[in-house]
Amino acid sequence: MRPRIAIVNSSSFGRYFPEHLERLSALGEVRRLDFPPHIDGRALAEALRGFPILIASVTPRFGPEFFAHKDETWLIARHGIGVDNIHLPSATAHGVLVTRVTPWMEREAVAELTVGLLLALLRRIPEAAAAVREGRWMERAAFVGWELHGKTVGLIGFGNIGSRVGEILAQGFRARVLAYDPNVPPEAIRAAGAEPADLETLLREADILSLHAALTEENIHMLSGEAFAKMKPGVILVNTARGELIDEAALIAALEEGRVAGAALDVMTEEPIPADHPLLRFPNVLIVPHIAAYTRETLRRMGEKVVSDVERVLRGEIPEEVVNPEVLPHARAWRR
Repeated sequence: MRPRIAIVNSSSFGRYFPEHLERLSALGEVRRLDFPPHIDGRALAEALRGFPILIASVTPRFGPEFFAHKDETWLIARHGIGVDNIHLPSATAHGVLVTRVTPWMEREAVAELTVGLLLALLRRIPEAAAAVREGRWMERAAFVGWELHGKTVGLIGFGNIGSRVGEILAQGFRARVLAYDPNVPPEAIRAAGAEPADLETLLREADILSLHAALTEENIHMLSGEAFAKMKPGVILVNTARGELIDEAALIAALEEGRVAGAALDVMTEEPIPADHPLLRFPNVLIVPHIAAYTRETLRRMGEKVVSDVERVLRGEIPEEVVNPEVLPHARAWRR
């Protein structure tokens, strides 16, 4: 019997490379399903009943309640790097394999967008381009920006993507790069061309802050009102990691008082954001709709990885990047 495969809340998988859908369709019945980001776990489980293979996006959350009520599930293949919306202990307890995209596949795309957003903010590119379209060329003196060269950039998170951003900024723009990451040894940070720093030092000295930390229960709202109060007045903020790392109310307050001179955000706490979101009223805030990994090169690699995961599981093989390897001895996939 051909398995049913659900593509859940993904706006990109199979859209640009239909061959990925064709390969999945050769394996089983494939359906696209979209749910509200905060759908109840039990309701999600009921809606996905009969689908043993799920291809997951950044939403919804597959929490304990989902796994407690879901029927047989063999695989959740995350079409992305982060698995913070999948409760791994529950997945493991229910024999569900969870895979993700190999981190290097998104590295260049996310790092390049980070630098692109930073440059757009520093040089006020969106505002200047809009002025030309509106016939306001002669107002060009209103768009004086800042140079990246020589600035102190603080990177919160120095793993797969943060280290690449640091490399680009240090080598390409000759910026001073500080890095805070308790999971990376100081000697590794130095070897990559950055200076290790504790969070207090980084917040105090950085002209520019860029977030590259994985989301955990411990670091939700790590940029709180208290953290913003420690920052240098006029700091520039970029976030291409997870929206929940920033307390948005605290960011709004910091923008209103001028402590934050500008923010460029690819991710938000709630996605999508409404058209009347309070951050959209600030001309010095640039928000894009979670497009960091959206390059043709990266989406091709990501799609190949997800399809490969499904193919391997159906052949009884172990896919790459299983994020809960402790499930392997008792995975449901092997008992189907």
